[in-house]
Amino acid sequence: MWGYSMLNKVRVSEVMRRLGSMGLSQALICDPLSIWYLTGYYTEPHERFLALYLTGSCNKAEGVLFANRLFPDAATAADRVALYSDTDDPIALVADETNHGQTLGVDKELTARWLLPLMDAKAGSGFALASGAVDETRSIKSAEERDLMREASRVNDEAMAWLTTQVHVGATEREIASKLLNEYRRLGADDHSFEPIVSFGVNAADPHHEPDDTTLAPGQMVLFDVGCKRRWYCSDMTRTFFTAKPTARQLEVYETVRRANEAAEAIVRPGVSFAEIDLTARRLIEDAGFGRYFTHRLGHQIGLQDHEPGDVSAAHDEPVQAGQCFSIEPGIYIEGEIGVRIEDLLIVIEDGCELLNHYEKAPTVLET
Repeated sequence: MWGYSMLNKVRVSEVMRRLGSMGLSQALICDPLSIWYLTGYYTEPHERFLALYLTGSCNKAEGVLFANRLFPDAATAADRVALYSDTDDPIALVADETNHGQTLGVDKELTARWLLPLMDAKAGSGFALASGAVDETRSIKSAEERDLMREASRVNDEAMAWLTTQVHVGATEREIASKLLNEYRRLGADDHSFEPIVSFGVNAADPHHEPDDTTLAPGQMVLFDVGCKRRWYCSDMTRTFFTAKPTARQLEVYETVRRANEAAEAIVRPGVSFAEIDLTARRLIEDAGFGRYFTHRLGHQIGLQDHEPGDVSAAHDEPVQAGQCFSIEPGIYIEGEIGVRIEDLLIVIEDGCELLNHYEKAPTVLET
């Protein structure tokens, strides 16, 4: 396991600071990846209870990890570890620790199966959704995290180059997608960050098409939306290719998407709102006459998960901050005709942004 395997005081302090701004002094964190982020300890609890209880202030915080005895050893993961067996009641353990006179923050991963008994046990004077305190902390990537994001995208660039060599008339979408994981591992990645999207021809007009047994026919366009996970951190990139000289219509759609992608990336800097970035790409596509075919937000934040809270959309008015990492992925999807998406990841830096993907975006015709 890669990590520090102990409470990360810097990250916990920042979470407690954000909790304090929400009027909270205690919270239960149940998301396994957020627990790893704060402690270096990771396990998938499945149906069993797993939670990190944080209490105190940003200057003096304490963490207690509640873990089943069947989980991997968690002895060094927090200030204290409260172990329970399958015949014990973990809710009683939690209620013995929490301050019943204060509101208890809970994260979005705490299911009703555990939340309702905690409410019955009056583990807090009230309950509040506190996921934002961790999500916002995770949103700002440290120097080490930025390096890990760069590495994951470097591997993804290399994988995209490999994918283009797999395209040939008669190949199926499923065939190409099924080979990608081995190539990722050969390049040093650990896993997919999401199931790859491989779309031939009109299938690309479905933004979330799942690879099937569609075979590539001569002259069809090809869309790859792929990402890997390397040392816990995710990558994500989309490129669309031609397999014959593009028609004027195909090239018009492609270049509209590319210009939207590049125009949005050009304005990213601290202080610009997520909404303004989205609208920059959206207006360009609308002005070209394709507005109704751009059917999703412009992007999403990314880190330990491929999609993390804080989207790049017209509804998100907050300003971007240095250290945030998100996608810019405009697309045009005309059902039964054509689908084009071009996606990069970027990190916001003090005076602009740094693109993490370097794979070519100019119109490219693949040999098939």
